[in-house]
Amino acid sequence: MAKKRSINFRTGIGYDVHQLRDGRPLILGGIRIPHPQGLLGYSDADVLVHAICDALLGATSEGDIGRHFPNSDPQYQDIESMLLLRKVAELIEKRGFGVINIDATIVAQAPKLAPCIPQMEERIAQTLGVKKELVNVKATTAEGLGFTGKGEGIAAYAIALLEKR
Repeated sequence: MAKKRSINFRTGIGYDVHQLRDGRPLILGGIRIPHPQGLLGYSDADVLVHAICDALLGATSEGDIGRHFPNSDPQYQDIESMLLLRKVAELIEKRGFGVINIDATIVAQAPKLAPCIPQMEERIAQTLGVKKELVNVKATTAEGLGFTGKGEGIAAYAIALLEKR
């Protein structure tokens, strides 16, 4: 009979994308970013936080953000994505997991995000109840290629490493 192994570490990956539109605020990492356009979505459309939520949910085999916070449910219309991240943090804690680290990348032609990244990392870490050094956010352009490169939208990727406590 094979010896049963205990799995102590779990990884998850997340991805999200939203279109840019006039008349909406641009929210990334829970921070309002000065820009003439914002992201279109049912909630505040924070692609960074949505990707992180999906990574955390994936690491705990809990599906994705749409399963937990469906856009068919009116209570989530225009909701602040940081509230969704808090609910995901509570879920992973309830499942007995803790965050080892999160690494995320925002893909946007504009605006320049480097000055806002430390504030995003702090806000995400605070919402998750972890040290800031466990959250890493990067930003890159698409060099003018595709929908992000043409300034039609913004995408984000995230990976999370969790440990069973």
